[in-house]
Amino acid sequence: MAKINATGSSDTAGGYEPDPVFVRSRREALVILCFWLAGLLWVVTFCYLTGYPERFDPETFRTVWGIPAWLFWGLVVPWLVADGFTVWFCFWYMKDADLPGSGQADEVIGTGQPPASGEEGCL
Repeated sequence: MAKINATGSSDTAGGYEPDPVFVRSRREALVILCFWLAGLLWVVTFCYLTGYPERFDPETFRTVWGIPAWLFWGLVVPWLVADGFTVWFCFWYMKDADLPGSGQADEVIGTGQPPASGEEGCL
């Protein structure tokens, strides 16, 4: 029995190769998930261990720019790192790709012709 691959054609050799757009999207999603999980573990662990001491001693209480040190290193810095990661990810790592079989966006669906004046393009 022939398998249908991601582009809709049958694959009689028995092998299945996922669409490159799907593979790239999955890789990008895994990068985001791993970075998010690392941030979650850092924030929760650091804030739990340093933010809630058993006894508060005002003599040893540390601040960074007037912010409690545990809050600065546990929330502010990870937030800035996440912002930097997001900018890098969106502008340099993530790639835009056309979906296979989508054709040109300005064609009238099913005809392969550009829309006449006054007609809608797609959908």
